[in-house]
Amino acid sequence: MIELYLVRHGHTPGNELGRYVGTTDESLSPAGRAALRRYRCPEVEAVYASPMRRCVQTAGILWPGVPVYFIEKLRECDFGEFENKNYLELAENPAYQAWVDSGGSLPFPGGESGADFRTRCREGFVEALKEIQRTKKRRAAFVVHGGTIMSILEAYAVPRHDFYHWQVKNGKGFCTWWDETDEGGVKLYETNGFDPDPGASSGSDLR
Repeated sequence: MIELYLVRHGHTPGNELGRYVGTTDESLSPAGRAALRRYRCPEVEAVYASPMRRCVQTAGILWPGVPVYFIEKLRECDFGEFENKNYLELAENPAYQAWVDSGGSLPFPGGESGADFRTRCREGFVEALKEIQRTKKRRAAFVVHGGTIMSILEAYAVPRHDFYHWQVKNGKGFCTWWDETDEGGVKLYETNGFDPDPGASSGSDLR
């Protein structure tokens, strides 16, 4: 069994304003950096990360000196017309209301569909698993985005839960176990919340 940590990047200015931050390549906010520096994470042999600045910076703070491998397919969703806006700014937008009424099943106008995004994230995750297996690592971390984590765990966590069950706050995540000897596809076992800041309360949001 291989131990995996799936961690969402720390707070950015857009996160703090409740914006849909997807393709916008924000840095961590000062508060986000300060929070991450309090954290204590287990040792890992490698980190697999989205190449976006907020994930690169989070990986460097949480696991300094550990090799980081960037996987393009683990990027956050392209929110299209909703990018870098919050629900108050979108309240009068008919396309946004239609998307909300669909339960998030409609594609983002001018952006990515949920189905395409989830498929892309899962492909990137499997690519990383193959590398972990090839190099015989026993413990690794993923520093990615909230939607990326939700896509991965919806597909592979056992028992199954839907996409929104796996919402996670900035700087938090999940610990899970991958049995690389399983046949018939990837399965993740004993998936539990992971909070590297013992002084913080748990909770969830989407952005």
